[in-house]
Amino acid sequence: MTTSSQPSHERFDVYASITDQIIAAIEAGADHPQMPWHSQGSIIERPINVASKRGYRGVNTVALWASAYCQHFTTGLWGTYRQWQDKGAQVRKGEKSSVIIFYKDVEPGEQDQSASNDDERGNRRFIARASRMFNLAQVDGFVLDEIDETAAAITPCERAEQLITASGASIANGGTSAHYNRRTDCIAMPDRHRFVGTKTSTASESWYSTLLHELSHWSGAEHRLARTFGERFGDDAYAMEEMVAELSAAFLCGDLGITVKPRPDHADYIGHWLRILKGDRKAIFTAASAANKAAEYLLSLGQFDAREAA
Repeated sequence: MTTSSQPSHERFDVYASITDQIIAAIEAGADHPQMPWHSQGSIIERPINVASKRGYRGVNTVALWASAYCQHFTTGLWGTYRQWQDKGAQVRKGEKSSVIIFYKDVEPGEQDQSASNDDERGNRRFIARASRMFNLAQVDGFVLDEIDETAAAITPCERAEQLITASGASIANGGTSAHYNRRTDCIAMPDRHRFVGTKTSTASESWYSTLLHELSHWSGAEHRLARTFGERFGDDAYAMEEMVAELSAAFLCGDLGITVKPRPDHADYIGHWLRILKGDRKAIFTAASAANKAAEYLLSLGQFDAREAA
């Protein structure tokens, strides 16, 4: 008979599990930690649910990107064990699931240690629950629909240009750095000729992914989304804002079909982000929620339909 010092009723911590999943992906870069969408070698896409055909939102997007990165999955199609069965497929024996989160409203008199106030929904109470997902690479018996290669492809930069123009943001070109000035409400961007191509990005894709990062900062102004992090993050508030812009730009690149290119100062923040994530199990949820709001706000200005959660 075995004994354990841990109580048998201890609840699975979905916040810690997803945070650890993302930390593992960031640290998988060994000497050069990176976000899980920065070295895929191809255009990124939002993870898609096999049943609803909809893209995941917020932290679930990041969690599935992270899991796919660590396990070298090349597709973004996910489903629960039951959802794959409903499609006539079978998850292979021994495959490990990836955790995402969903929220269940707390009924009167119901209590749970993971219940908390949801600021985005007023005073309602909810319980955080884990959902276990499997990637297409982990199942047998499912065939992807053939792609119509004769269909005209959308030029990613044209869609990005539409969004940027629709935003009406004040953008000054010139100089050597990209940044958003909250005081003047103006974005500064280097001249386009300063952007060069890489193994995974063209020069134009580098330009647009950088500008989307700055537009994400722009979205947080007081007269737009009024994004602040208050006392909770203290001296880390600036690093949190950078994390929001990083995530929002990645979401937008995924939706618009643009390759994500790390910013030159990306390495300056990665250590701060890892420290924040390791010290606060809900920090990535806060950042991802704010980033999703920023991305959907900018998409709405460009009259694109924001993809809803599966």
